Amino acid sequence: MFLSPASSGRHVGIFVFDGVQLLDVTGPAEVFHAAGYALKLYSPDGNDVTSSAGVRLAVHGAAFEAPVLDTLILAGSDTLPGSRSLLTGLQPALLTLAKDARRIASVCTGAFLLAEAGYLDGLKATTHWRFAPQLSLQYPRVAVQEDSIFIGSGRIFTSAGVTAGIDLALALVEEDHGAAAARDVARELVVFMRREGGQSQFASPGETQRTADDGLRKILDAVRANPAAGHSVTDLARRAGLSTRQLARKFQAEWGSPPAKVVAAVRVEVARQMLEAGHSVTSAAMRSGLGSDETLRRLFGATYGVAPGAYQKRFRSTGSWTT
Repeated sequence: MFLSPASSGRHVGIFVFDGVQLLDVTGPAEVFHAAGYALKLYSPDGNDVTSSAGVRLAVHGAAFEAPVLDTLILAGSDTLPGSRSLLTGLQPALLTLAKDARRIASVCTGAFLLAEAGYLDGLKATTHWRFAPQLSLQYPRVAVQEDSIFIGSGRIFTSAGVTAGIDLALALVEEDHGAAAARDVARELVVFMRREGGQSQFASPGETQRTADDGLRKILDAVRANPAAGHSVTDLARRAGLSTRQLARKFQAEWGSPPAKVVAAVRVEVARQMLEAGHSVTSAAMRSGLGSDETLRRLFGATYGVAPGAYQKRFRSTGSWTT
């Protein structure tokens, strides 16, 4: 395994607990191991833990037994966002590990641990796209950036979901040893040094225009069902039984955008699904109601941070394997 310039003096600790997401742990661990860092796992009480995948992780000790850490990594779990008791129960161990650490980084929903401890107050932060709205709602003092792969502010870092922990770990290696060292580790692990675009390109269809309002949801469902139709503000208002002014107010209150902009976002989402299904850029533009290749490229790039063609190469259905 490749070793970067000596990092043995840099002690990386990963905080783990029962139900932890396995790749949140192993992804960053492989990066730091390849870069030559001293790496250990710590649990709240020193007992081994079982990941959400059922894999048992042997830990090196309890949080209170850890030496002063150079870097503390907080792994996530799907159970963290919905369990206040788990968040508060893990706080003593977290605060013990974090107290004198040079820097602290969370992977995926590990951001909820940082937010609960107050470390993210007044800072920009990110987490898995599925839990970003909940992080924002639960901790209003955190400036949640839903599309970011990772964000750093001073000694605090947060990353998006699961494999984004690898992106973050590479960035931390680069911060310590420079781009060449991080690039060598990325090559060794056969991963990109930096992935193109934000995490919105990984979100499930329909996630970008969520609403609990039945009337608004029916309007958007109608747009999705026939995206190439006109869908003028007047048509939408008539369908909802509202005046155009009332409709505009409802859209502004729900999404902070006028109806036309939300309809365009739905069309981009539909175009994305068509690209995944194998439609050409031209076909996706026409069938989604965006009209032209130029419009699709402009709006797609603004939404997902990547060109439609590049996105299609990554996410298009591969069909059957051939030899």
